[in-house]
Amino acid sequence: MSTAAATLTGNAVDITDLTVRFQSKRSQTTAVDNVSLRVEPGEFITIVGPSGCGKSTLLKIVAGLVKPSSGTVTLLGRPVRQPQKDIGFVFQRAALLEWRGVRKNILLQAEMRGLDRATAARRADELIELTGLTGFEKALPHELSGGMQQRVALCRALLHQPPVLLMDEPFGALDALTREQLNTELNRIWRETGTTILLVTHSIAEAVFLGTRVEVMSPRPGRIVCTFPVDLPPERDYAQVMSDERFDRLATQIRGLLGSGANH
Repeated sequence: MSTAAATLTGNAVDITDLTVRFQSKRSQTTAVDNVSLRVEPGEFITIVGPSGCGKSTLLKIVAGLVKPSSGTVTLLGRPVRQPQKDIGFVFQRAALLEWRGVRKNILLQAEMRGLDRATAARRADELIELTGLTGFEKALPHELSGGMQQRVALCRALLHQPPVLLMDEPFGALDALTREQLNTELNRIWRETGTTILLVTHSIAEAVFLGTRVEVMSPRPGRIVCTFPVDLPPERDYAQVMSDERFDRLATQIRGLLGSGANH
């Protein structure tokens, strides 16, 4: 596995004075208001906030799927003005093709991007091993658990070795135990690949466990109201981290901020 972070110079993502407004027939809604965020190569940034605060909109703007009303966004030093190819995107639902097995679902990314078949096949096999899917290469989605389906979606997003991975509530629909297991797996994959990750979540525990930095957003209109560096070692074991007083202290601070309305 190559280290994606090693190929980048400057900021991986640079958001400056970003505002997003959505216009309906009756009114205008400000979803994101004057947000600035800089993400260095290899960072794992988690974004937490109440429902409807613009967290997912922020990811879609970085991906070039939504245009800002004002402000600027650069990805890998280039202005974002259209859908971006140098990213991976994992959504809450795996969205696998039901008639294709695990390996073929992963390789769909290669087909869509016109990647070299032999190189993509080797990369797919590496990712299958990395995510613990060995032995399930031909399994159809309905034969997999929800957690395994999300592993396939993660492999598909990483197939083209994107320097930046965007994740929108990727484990939100899973049971607590599976979610903990995948959090640990994602931490390991991040350490081994060096990929820059931005992950949106409603879970404070997930945000602190995964992040090198937690960005807290206010209720709509979404603003970043506080940034919390995470003082935990890069390699994280779920049971150990949950009993670490640094984790407990930070999670309590974030919970208190969100409970107060996070408007300051």
